Amino acid sequence: MNPIFEFLFGQYSEYSDLHIALEIIAALFGLLSVIFAWFNKIWVYPTGIISTAIYVYLLLQWSLLGDMMINAYYFIMSIYGWYIWTRKIDETHVTPIARTTTEEKNISAIIFVMTLLFVYGVYVVFDKLNDWAAYIDTLTTAIFFVGMWLMAKRKIENWIFWIIGDVISVPLYFYKGFTFTSLQYVVFTIIAIFGYITWKKSLDNDPAIV
Repeated sequence: MNPIFEFLFGQYSEYSDLHIALEIIAALFGLLSVIFAWFNKIWVYPTGIISTAIYVYLLLQWSLLGDMMINAYYFIMSIYGWYIWTRKIDETHVTPIARTTTEEKNISAIIFVMTLLFVYGVYVVFDKLNDWAAYIDTLTTAIFFVGMWLMAKRKIENWIFWIIGDVISVPLYFYKGFTFTSLQYVVFTIIAIFGYITWKKSLDNDPAIV
C-alpha cells in the first residue's frame, strides 16, 4: 500500500463499512451546509441537520463527548436558526445579516465559559479526561457553541469563531484517526474565510440585504 495513503487512511481498516460510509455522508452534508452558509442560503439548516444527526451517533462511538454535544447542540440550533432566518421583521424582509451588539457579546462570553465548564465536567464524570485531545475537544466545543449561536442570530462574527475552531479541529481529528473529517475541516476553514468576506461585503453594501 502507498505509504501516504496508509498514513492518511490506514486507520480505517479497523472501522466497519457502515461507520466509514456514515462519516463520508455526514462530511458531505456538512460541507454542503457550510457552502450554503457562505452564500447566505436557508439550505444551510436542512443539510446541517442531516450531517449533525449522523455525527451525534458517530462521535458517541468515537468517545469524543465534546464534539458529540456540539453536534447535538447544532441539531437543536439548526431548527432555531431555520426559524430565525425565515422570520419576517416586516412585510418584505426577513432577519438580516448584522454585527453583534454589546448584549450579544456578553451572552457569547457566558456561553463560552459555561460550555467549557460543562464539557470539562462531562469528561470528568465519564473518566475520559485522559488525553490532550479531550482538553482541545473541550475548547473547540465552547468555540463552536458560540459560533453556532451567532450564526443562528445571523451575526457576521460567527465566521470568526468557525475559522478558529476549524483550524484547531484539523489536527484534532487527524490525531484521532478520522481523516475524512479532518480534511472536511480544512475545507471548512477555507469556506469560513470566504464566508466572512462575502457576508462583510453584503453588510457593508447594504445592512438591510439578507
